[in-house]
Amino acid sequence: MPTYKQLLAEKEALEAKLNEVRANEVAGVIEQIRQLMADYDLTVEDIAPKRRRGRPAGSGTGTGTAAARKTSSLPPKYLDPKTGKTWSGRGRAPAWLGKRPERFLIEQA
Repeated sequence: MPTYKQLLAEKEALEAKLNEVRANEVAGVIEQIRQLMADYDLTVEDIAPKRRRGRPAGSGTGTGTAAARKTSSLPPKYLDPKTGKTWSGRGRAPAWLGKRPERFLIEQA
């Protein structure tokens, strides 16, 4: 039975061989892609996804940023008695509210 060190040495040899074989195959695949692009007169822009218009998500610097919202949380208005989860009434309604959310209203003192 091989020892732990022998198995580690075999693993390292296999990983080195895997990296070598992958590098050789990748070179061939890249050449095939280039040939197909030339055959069909394709450019990188034809293959790569187009950028979406507008600002990237989270790039806003106004008062509605996520950091500003985290500091001021709203008090909960609804309570699920089974799990103890709450909802403030803002954003997407949780599934446990169902069609009659008034059943889960928290009494405001």
